[in-house]
Amino acid sequence: MTLAVIADTHGNLPALEAVLADIARRNITDVIDLGDCASGPLWPRETCELLMARGFPTVRGNHDRWVATFALADLSPSDCYTHNALNETQRQWLRDLPATVKLHPDTLAVHGLPEDDNRYLLEDIEHGRLVRAPADAIAQRLGRTDAALVLCGHSHQQHMIRLPDGPIVLNPGSVGLPAYRDPTGVAHVSEVGSPHARYALVSRDNGSVTIELVSLEYDHASAAKRAAANGNPGWAHALATGFALPA
Repeated sequence: MTLAVIADTHGNLPALEAVLADIARRNITDVIDLGDCASGPLWPRETCELLMARGFPTVRGNHDRWVATFALADLSPSDCYTHNALNETQRQWLRDLPATVKLHPDTLAVHGLPEDDNRYLLEDIEHGRLVRAPADAIAQRLGRTDAALVLCGHSHQQHMIRLPDGPIVLNPGSVGLPAYRDPTGVAHVSEVGSPHARYALVSRDNGSVTIELVSLEYDHASAAKRAAANGNPGWAHALATGFALPA
């Protein structure tokens, strides 16, 4: 059995279409989405339409929650754009998504932490950048779990770790946004250094687990152009380069 793991599409329709086409080319039918589906100055409405039609098990991300529940005055410009682009049926779909999904008895899907969708599971912030957190810190954040595999998103950083005497924790990376600058709390950037769309494959066979981290070319220039046309040069730069726009 092979499971495709996607996360953090952020309304990037051409990136999502490229990823889903690659998954279909591999004849994979099982897909899990770890959230932050639509938020961003791109194609939120069309992205929601596609994801809702596919009906994948989907975790609610922090931006999904904000877009669906916060007052417009409390939203960032990109989340405000998203809220206004979505119809009420789509906002209700985001609102109703679960905070966690138990795929199998031993597979747990979350966005950030199991109890907090706006915190990083695998990363710390040091000198304004995301770095891999120590294994003991990851284990403490995760808490007690009977899962052998934990799937998380939120940081847009594609990597995995096997915790000592604990589960494999996998972040598939971001389908639709390879870099961002977060000025809230402890200000920091997340950058992966290329504009590729990212996801992961988890294959199981007789108790063994094989994980493939996938990076795909897609028409990122069209996504960058869309962000620029919608007045967001930071997103445009990130989509074109994989780096955050210098402050």
